[in-house]
Amino acid sequence: MSVVSDERAVWLERNILPHEPALRSWLGCRRLDDLEVDDIVQETYTRLAAAENVGHIRNPKNYAFQIAGSVVIDHMRRKKVISIASVADIDQVGLVSDEPSPEAHVIGREELSRLAEAIDSLPPRVREVFTLRRIKGLSQKDISGQLGITEGTVERHMTRALFLLSEDFLIGGRGTPRPSKPRSSVNRVEPLNGAKNRS
Repeated sequence: MSVVSDERAVWLERNILPHEPALRSWLGCRRLDDLEVDDIVQETYTRLAAAENVGHIRNPKNYAFQIAGSVVIDHMRRKKVISIASVADIDQVGLVSDEPSPEAHVIGREELSRLAEAIDSLPPRVREVFTLRRIKGLSQKDISGQLGITEGTVERHMTRALFLLSEDFLIGGRGTPRPSKPRSSVNRVEPLNGAKNRS
């Protein structure tokens, strides 16, 4: 049995443990035959702890639900006989259907809502450039002509928008207040010739 690293344990505590009640509730609504919810949850944690890397996981809750579903599928594959009730319930667990589960729909809507809020929170000109480029599909040249700014400025606004959006999503989008220093440092312009501002 491999030992869970402190870093992985902290990641599990921060990103998966808060969603365990929802996972248990979701599993509790399914017919799982001889599988216990505790066993599925334990196996989900085991697989996450044993994963080579978790850095690619953007939505830990959704990922944990998918792993729990995989645990159920693996168990059913190993069984020689599967009850009719279990087969009927597989679709509810989201194991056969190609359609996203209701949980995936909710998670998708939440992520879209978070993205819309993050875009709305961008500085006005940065938001305008980002919207024209990424949502309306205009070229840098077209945006430059439409807004009367240089293409270099369009590129800088896009870089800033992507930085601010990725920063927002990397901290989990929990709406927690952030200090203004890290963001303002992105825009800080150093005086020419090393001169310092005098106040």
